[in-house]
Amino acid sequence: MTRTYTLEVAGITRELPIVAVNRELAIASFVILGDTEMVCAAAPALAEKLPPVDLLITAEAKGIPLIFEISRLLNMKKYIVARKSVKPYMDAPLVGEVVSITTQKKQTLCLDRADAEEMAGKRIAIIDDVISSGESIRAIEQLVVKAGGTVAAKAAILAEGDAADRDDIIYLSHLPLFTP
Repeated sequence: MTRTYTLEVAGITRELPIVAVNRELAIASFVILGDTEMVCAAAPALAEKLPPVDLLITAEAKGIPLIFEISRLLNMKKYIVARKSVKPYMDAPLVGEVVSITTQKKQTLCLDRADAEEMAGKRIAIIDDVISSGESIRAIEQLVVKAGGTVAAKAAILAEGDAADRDDIIYLSHLPLFTP
């Protein structure tokens, strides 16, 4: 029988399977890709907590549905996605690296020069589904700063583990860590 964790956030309840990521750590697997109900409930609750911002950014891929809905609610014409690899269309990309709790290996995050130029001088909110170790947020923050933007907010649906103790993030609910 699979262990689960009951998550309640923004009026929505989910039974999350608890999965081991290594010998010492297990997480409640929260996946918003394909979960329209969760995205549509969490986005307005998160948007309401954001300070005034000019632009939103997320890392490819799980934050994309959330950032889309938040940008729509805030009447923004666009949002930025830091891609996981340099794409052929990218002219003089900005590149950073990250190792997150769920991937456990080094990943690349890239911004096209046009997106970087768009961020210069702007107040930027970094949006993600879950903040855990904070490595993904830190990597995106470095890209924003390289591009000349100012990070005005770091926000996610969930703060996992010790991330809930941080005072520099905005989140809707805490997600505990588990042992395998």
